[in-house]
Amino acid sequence: MNINNDVLKSDEKIIFELRELYTKYGYSQFKMNKFEEYDTYVRNKSFLTSDRVITFTDTNGKLMALKPDVTLSIIKNTQDIPGFVQKVFYNENVYRVSKRTDAFKEIMQVGLESIGDVDDYTLCEVLYLAAKSLTKLSDRVVLDVSCLDLITEILDKIDDQSIRKSLIQCISEKNSYELTKICKDSGVSQDIIDELKLFISTYGEPSKVLPVIKASLKTESAKKAFATFENVINAVSKTPIGNILRVDFSVVNAMGYYNGIVFKGFIEGVPDSVLSGGQYDKLMDKMKRKSRAVGFAVYLDLLERLNACQREYDVDVVVLYKDGDDILEVGKLVLSIADEGKVVKAEKVLTNKYTYREVVKFGGNK
Repeated sequence: MNINNDVLKSDEKIIFELRELYTKYGYSQFKMNKFEEYDTYVRNKSFLTSDRVITFTDTNGKLMALKPDVTLSIIKNTQDIPGFVQKVFYNENVYRVSKRTDAFKEIMQVGLESIGDVDDYTLCEVLYLAAKSLTKLSDRVVLDVSCLDLITEILDKIDDQSIRKSLIQCISEKNSYELTKICKDSGVSQDIIDELKLFISTYGEPSKVLPVIKASLKTESAKKAFATFENVINAVSKTPIGNILRVDFSVVNAMGYYNGIVFKGFIEGVPDSVLSGGQYDKLMDKMKRKSRAVGFAVYLDLLERLNACQREYDVDVVVLYKDGDDILEVGKLVLSIADEGKVVKAEKVLTNKYTYREVVKFGGNK
């Protein structure tokens, strides 16, 4: 079932398509409670998109939180099974500060996680499903993909954590000028500056970017990390939706938790990423887990912006009727308009509560 862009504000239809997609690839649905112990989140605040969490004290005195995230709960409620990959998807309401309103909001979040013996195929499958998820939302999308291990290896040469943090910010903003200034003021070598500037300036289609990066690698560890990155990117690039992939090293998801391949998905008309994910082996380690993990989430609240941009009017047609009109005939008129694929409202009076393209008076003219 294909979704028409005009009805993207209908979260239910989007969720249905994504659930159907993930189920076809062997992912089972994960269900969780609305709240968990606050300690689950407070120890990993920097992993969350916002450190503001709604809390309350339970009847037993424990501090609880309305869930701001699903990944942490999935990790907590799964087990390490050698040689096995647990594949789950979810559509859950989370409670966090909306990027759109900067106020707490109940947001429907859809995503998936693969936890366990994650190999190159698993990475490829998850990246493909992330790309496929984007194409379910719009036909004007791009999936930016990065390899954090390559960036981390360079930054590990710098001991000062505050400098590293500033440089990560510069990388995320592709701010080559500020990065150079910080490095020179801090006595960072020119070799490191040149390496970081290469990653900032290199962006685009994998076939053009990968050879440039590959030629710049000097250590065996970097070459090994790149080999996995290249293998996965090339595999997904050869699929029918591979044309939406872009290599972009400004994607630097929380480096204290993520590693390896990370990515963000964008839709034309929405300034923020509507999809975000990647490998999070570091988070697994922090939560005392031995398994590897990779996953992503789709942020449905951001699609409201897309709907606002795409729809010039809230309603295509307003059908005006009056008391005494034949309700069966009014219904037939409304149904015929809806069957044309238009959004229609039947009203007795016009209001300024919504915008409309045209008005049809029952028994009369437009």
